[in-house]
Amino acid sequence: MEFSFKALIFFILLVQAVRGTLRQDEEDLEDRLMHPEFRDEIHDARTLRRVGEETQEFWLNQGKEFIRQQQKQQQNTNVAKNVIMFLGDGMGLTTLVAARNYIEGEHTKLSFEEFPYTGLSKTYSVDKITPDSATTATAYLCGVKANYGTIGVNAHVNRDNCEAMRDSSNHVYSIAKWAMDAGKSAGFVTTTRITHASPAGVYAHTADREWENNDDLESYCGADSGLDDIAVQLIHGEVGSRLKVMMGGGKRNFLDKSVYSKGLRTDGRNLIEEYLEMSPRNAYVETREELENLDLTKIDRLLGTFSSDHMDYHLDAIANPSNTQPTLEEMTKKAIEFMQQDNDKGFFLFVEGGKIDLGHHSNKARMALDETKEFSQAIALARQMTSEEDTLIVVTSDHSHTFSVAGYQNRGTDIFSLGTSDSDGMAYSPLSYANGQGYYSYFNDKATKRIDPNLVLTGDANDLFPATAPLSTETHGGEDVGVFAVGPWSHLFTGVYEQNTIPHMMAYAACIGDGLKACDTLS
Repeated sequence: MEFSFKALIFFILLVQAVRGTLRQDEEDLEDRLMHPEFRDEIHDARTLRRVGEETQEFWLNQGKEFIRQQQKQQQNTNVAKNVIMFLGDGMGLTTLVAARNYIEGEHTKLSFEEFPYTGLSKTYSVDKITPDSATTATAYLCGVKANYGTIGVNAHVNRDNCEAMRDSSNHVYSIAKWAMDAGKSAGFVTTTRITHASPAGVYAHTADREWENNDDLESYCGADSGLDDIAVQLIHGEVGSRLKVMMGGGKRNFLDKSVYSKGLRTDGRNLIEEYLEMSPRNAYVETREELENLDLTKIDRLLGTFSSDHMDYHLDAIANPSNTQPTLEEMTKKAIEFMQQDNDKGFFLFVEGGKIDLGHHSNKARMALDETKEFSQAIALARQMTSEEDTLIVVTSDHSHTFSVAGYQNRGTDIFSLGTSDSDGMAYSPLSYANGQGYYSYFNDKATKRIDPNLVLTGDANDLFPATAPLSTETHGGEDVGVFAVGPWSHLFTGVYEQNTIPHMMAYAACIGDGLKACDTLS
């Protein structure tokens, strides 16, 4: 009886041990499935590792060095004579991660990631969890959150509401106006149409971002509404008519079809001619050569439209021998030179890398990352051309995208390299989108199976990357976006805050606008 009891105890313990082993094996298997080894036959993971990374001393010393750098930071409480705001349209945090690899490697920093102060901006609008570039422009330029699709108006104005747009008490004004009212110069540069959502936030008040020309507006509000489209507001509006620099694409919205074959206006107007007739010192350019040869000492204002629609992607432009468009860096350089030359009170300049967003909307990740690189280069140049003692530079994005970087590439691997699925044995792209046109290139609906990415991705600039859900155009993402600042009062930009606080902080540093000012605090 005693033997039988001991045998029973032994059997129970044996079963528990086996069960525990099996359970542990199941957990180990699950863990391996969640964290598989990324197979890349041609990769040497050491290629982009820095000397010493395999040691703990490398990382311990790196941590100490960062603390030393932080200890050296001193808050700059000078008044900002100049403010330059860089907007990477659609440049979410994932885009920054992928762009580092595209430029050099994971440890690389984009130019603005070297800035001493960073924060996060909450991008939702009054009516949407995930916003568009119109309502966000109202937030980060005018200091007020509003409704999806509207620009320069408060949330009393719903999209396409002509009568609410007509009520000037619903209009809100950008920091560009605050700067000009204080005697500073103001202007903007973009790679999109100069009437597009982001730059329009500088000067326009509209119930619909699409009302860039009279034909668009009149289709909703009627030919006799008395309301001005965005292009008219740029040339003749309260704010637009005072801007010193306006450069980008979008010539088609300023000209009637009768005077320009690609023109979209139907009212017979030539707004570019109207602008030139305002003053003999108003300059207009259409090519890089004209911009480079412009004598800035002989002009007061500069308008440049370098394409009918949006400007070309940088990769398309450099592949085109007949390209005549300047780069974002070249436009930024000329704008700063012009702003610096004749106004002792300083300036506000808005610079948008707008084609980051358009690349993502098309699921063209390579285009989006290259535009991010171009954006970073323009910021580096602006920092070189100005002084941190009197110039506040703020870099941010209006919203993110559904772009993701999945696992698990080896260090030093090309960010566009493919992994292999352990489920269907087929390649997969670590770069992908939650939705968009890419779906149709990567999934065979009839066969109900994936298409091998090796048959789709060729290394071309216009490659489409995978998307999970089929949509005609990929959507924005709703997560917070980064804010990077250097110069006077840049330490204000730390923390997590509403997007509409950004222009208030810039205005505080520059002592402009009707809100709080550093000058009041210092006095």
